[in-house]
Amino acid sequence: MASAVATTHKPLIDVAVPASGAARWAVWVVLAIAGSLVLWASAKVQVPFYPVPMTLQTLAIMVIAAAYGWRLGLATILLYLAEGAFGLPVFSGTPERGIGLAYMLGPTAGYLAGFIVEVVIVGWFAERGAVRSPLALFPVMLVAAALVLALGFAYLSTLIGVEAAWNGGVVPFLLGDLVKVAVASLLIPAAARLVRK
Repeated sequence: MASAVATTHKPLIDVAVPASGAARWAVWVVLAIAGSLVLWASAKVQVPFYPVPMTLQTLAIMVIAAAYGWRLGLATILLYLAEGAFGLPVFSGTPERGIGLAYMLGPTAGYLAGFIVEVVIVGWFAERGAVRSPLALFPVMLVAAALVLALGFAYLSTLIGVEAAWNGGVVPFLLGDLVKVAVASLLIPAAARLVRK
């Protein structure tokens, strides 16, 4: 993987939508808003899966990070979290289980923090060429997804205990996350080849 991430590359979105100066900032603002809306929609979609239904949120985060790069990806996830903090029902459990900061500081706080880590890791490696190969992108996304679960587990365990946090906050999501990592790591390199042509 070292050769795949040796040099910095333009994020895919900069290749697809080249812009500079004020136009670049305008494009970034539009893309960040569009990305936050995609995250909002992906949090609400539930796909029947075993052992629990699967939302598409972490899949959307990985795709956005890989396509946008870490800077625009980070801006997008922070905008999304800000929307949630201001009370918009952007998360999968809102508004049914609360909204705003009260919801964000509840059991899902660790996972939400993990989203930030996930975006930075995937986006950083994407800018260094990992998007060119599923074999390079898969381990990056797998580690990033594992860190989301690890941060979620760490915080949740302070609220409900280690065993309950592991059984309820990690185990049910392992298979679904593996599927999402596999899909994203195949989808992005294919898109990268089309964009760079």
